[in-house]
Amino acid sequence: MYKRNLYLKQIEPFLGNSVVKVITGMRRSGKSCLVRLLMNKLVANGVQPEQIVYVNKESYEFDAIRTYHDLAAHVKALRPKGKKVCHVFVDEIQEIEGWERIVADWSGRRDMDVVITGSNAHMLSGELATLLSGRFVEVQVYPLSFPEFRAFNGLLKTETAEAFRDFLRYGGLPGLHEFGRLAEATFRPFVAGVYDTIMLKDIVRRHQVRNYALLEKVGRYIFDNIGNLTNASRINAFLKNQKLSVGVDTILNYMQWFAEAHLTHRVLLYDIKGRRHLEVNEKHYVSDLGLRTALLGYRADDIGGMLENVVCLELLRRGYQVSVGRIGDLEIDFVAEREGKKTYIQVAYLLPTKATVEREAAPLLAVKDNYPKLLLTLDREVGDDYEGVQRLYLPDWLEASKTGSR
Repeated sequence: MYKRNLYLKQIEPFLGNSVVKVITGMRRSGKSCLVRLLMNKLVANGVQPEQIVYVNKESYEFDAIRTYHDLAAHVKALRPKGKKVCHVFVDEIQEIEGWERIVADWSGRRDMDVVITGSNAHMLSGELATLLSGRFVEVQVYPLSFPEFRAFNGLLKTETAEAFRDFLRYGGLPGLHEFGRLAEATFRPFVAGVYDTIMLKDIVRRHQVRNYALLEKVGRYIFDNIGNLTNASRINAFLKNQKLSVGVDTILNYMQWFAEAHLTHRVLLYDIKGRRHLEVNEKHYVSDLGLRTALLGYRADDIGGMLENVVCLELLRRGYQVSVGRIGDLEIDFVAEREGKKTYIQVAYLLPTKATVEREAAPLLAVKDNYPKLLLTLDREVGDDYEGVQRLYLPDWLEASKTGSR
């Protein structure tokens, strides 16, 4: 197994103590592998295997564990005798009815070390967040970063531009690399299956959606408009043009459910001068470009939106809060904030002329503060910085955070 060090470093300091470790993320993004790595880490540090109780709700072996009573009984039967710490790992815990109750009971106990994973962002809201206030840490797992993609697929020696083209087309689902060399024959069935599973298990079944065809049309619209400002009213107008009648509230629910299932990421519009988020428009980016390719096909004409999508995911992966910037009539692709500091980022495919550079840099130069301003591009010959705006080759910027080492 490849070590996903970015996430291991976030979780390892909390292993062995009473704080509940919550690993969230889209299905098939690598949460189960991370759990196995953590269990191996415990054993390597001297924990006896009989101290570890593992439940994977995606495995038939644990199908009988349906409620929190079943889970409590299962752990009680297997936990070690005496005063040894019991290390409990439950994968896809949202499949267990009432799981919040037993996890809340386990939290804070010195003899319990609990790690849970889930594929729904809603799992930490409401009652559980109240019950576990101050007693849990959350780590969100994303599909493979570009460095991880190269490592998983044996592309470390492949020319960077070629590897990046594959990354845009195939995305970063770790399981895809179990089939050997990337190929359409294995890519499309696998990724389409992941998309269907998320839609059916995490959205349709969870929210009792009756009109699956409409849900999928809204999903296709969002996937087709990455990088474009949108809102529920625009989607509603699009559907009306297709002779489909649907309320704005229904569309808003669908958009929220896509985000809760980690299928998309909602990025709000931020008024830089007014220092406030605007509710009028927003952008939605997909959690994995491979899902988009499987759903819509790979279209080179969409390169601008795909590059923005890659940058958005990388910023989230690095722990930034991400917004779309608005200053006057100008738009900045991303305003990234972390630990009280900001970075302004503009993404461009190519910068063939001085006029193109001036146009792309204009929104960044309109911001009159001293925070870093980046212009990310696929131009290899990026040239000198432009009036304080740093020009970088996008794949090099992605490689700057090596999260995919073994």
